[in-house]
Amino acid sequence: MGEEFNETYITLGGFEGMENYRYLYFTLLLTLCILSICSNAIIVYIIWEHQNLHEPMYIFIAALSINSLLVSINIYPKLLIDFLSEKQTVSYSVCLLQYFLYYCLGIVDLLLLAAMAFDRYVSICKPLVYPNIMTNRTVVVVLVFAWFMPASQLSVSTVLSAKQKVCHFVIKGFFCTNSIFKLHCVNSKVISVFGLVSCMFILGICPVFFVLFTYARILFIVYKSSNDVRQKAAETCLPHLLVLLCFTALGTYDVVFARFDDNFPKIVHLIMTLQVVLYNPLFNPIIYGFKMKEIFKHLKKLFGCT
Repeated sequence: MGEEFNETYITLGGFEGMENYRYLYFTLLLTLCILSICSNAIIVYIIWEHQNLHEPMYIFIAALSINSLLVSINIYPKLLIDFLSEKQTVSYSVCLLQYFLYYCLGIVDLLLLAAMAFDRYVSICKPLVYPNIMTNRTVVVVLVFAWFMPASQLSVSTVLSAKQKVCHFVIKGFFCTNSIFKLHCVNSKVISVFGLVSCMFILGICPVFFVLFTYARILFIVYKSSNDVRQKAAETCLPHLLVLLCFTALGTYDVVFARFDDNFPKIVHLIMTLQVVLYNPLFNPIIYGFKMKEIFKHLKKLFGCT
């Protein structure tokens, strides 16, 4: 291994011992890749094409689908190549880029879920002022913030990591996550504190608590409302809660994995990696496609089911 940054290569240790099943995993992964890209593209097309879906809630869903497409582009191509390669290596610079995109897009997902929770709160609990609050300008500001803020915050930790000297060259996983910090010769307190305070707390924990608080308020208002209001709340809020639950579970695993990855059996890495490649790119369009009544109606028309 060279000491220069552009000559440093990292081995992805998650692929060890999987040579006999590489074509099976490649076929499965390629199928998931095609399904995820097609399903998210269809959701975006339906929302773009139909005027009655040009509302904040559906615009945020389209943004989630676009974000899922970006996640697919970040994860699937390298995984597909690695399953067919004799050696699974990646340059440290590319590893940093994958780390940056992985967490940046993940936080974008969380911020969009927070925006959708606020949209549902205003729609259900303050319907008379909804048009004045959720304007086109508000939606644009939220979308810009959701994509710009994570990128600006994570770029700092990525640049700081790029300046660290690398003494370890194996990541026990299938792609580059926050395990890259274990590659450094010396643990940087600056990176640790910045990541904990800025990325994890401000962009991670705060949005989760905001979503939970918002839905708690919705449930409190809905409990005292009519059956029609309860049905509307269930139809629009349940998909968001399901996505948030899966997102929180994967986020918890990611934090635990970064701390205790040496103690995890390889099968756990494989199962959780499959969940990562399933959740964002594939789970989101399935939930919103089948659980959102208006989108499902247009899906049936698109495929000639009505």
